[in-house]
Amino acid sequence: MSTREKLEELEQFDTPSITNVVATYPDDPLCLGLYNPWSENWYTDQTIECMYPELGPRAGHVVTCVYGIPDPNFGKLSFMDVVDALDASPKPSILALKQDFPDDVAGKVGLTGGNMTSAMQALDCVGCVSDGPARDIDEIRPTGFQYLVTGVSPGHGDMAVHAVNVPVSICGMDVAPGEIIHMDENGAVKFPADRLDDVLHNAKALEAREEDLQEQVQNANNADEVRAAFSGDTYGEDESE
Repeated sequence: MSTREKLEELEQFDTPSITNVVATYPDDPLCLGLYNPWSENWYTDQTIECMYPELGPRAGHVVTCVYGIPDPNFGKLSFMDVVDALDASPKPSILALKQDFPDDVAGKVGLTGGNMTSAMQALDCVGCVSDGPARDIDEIRPTGFQYLVTGVSPGHGDMAVHAVNVPVSICGMDVAPGEIIHMDENGAVKFPADRLDDVLHNAKALEAREEDLQEQVQNANNADEVRAAFSGDTYGEDESE
């Protein structure tokens, strides 16, 4: 399969399943253990919100940018530099947009809207993850472009691009250009692009194993039978899932 086909297949799984095979249960044979699950920032926290949960998962190569208040000593970059980075990226892509604004305005920066989204989508970008608000939510909804942001706000003032394709931290997730993001209504997770095959393979194996476990549990008639079903599956042992 091509990389695009692998990413499309990865979108058949929800983001919690991807986190499970990336790092959540390091003692499980299907978990790749790519990060220390607690001490490393490899997935988003509860401050991020999915604008279009009905769209389902999206997966793509990461392009990053940083926006903030215009700096009179720096004006070299613009949204067209973000456009160039999206154009140069492997496809499909996801934009990780860091909003570096002062606290007194950070909650009212409706940064991305219909025009920016149209440009991103034209370059085969399938979603945006950002630690600030967006706007034009109803306008964007029919396009199929996914947003994970902290909320919505209808306006903004002057703003500027401060950096393109640098490591950023967004809602608890540290992500760098060239990595892969998988995201849905549960949040977003990142992993190295060179582990795509492993993540996809293990996600398939995990799905098959969990389907078998759930069938056993659903057919159980008492606590002993539920306990017996779980005792034969070490994945997330002693967890309440």
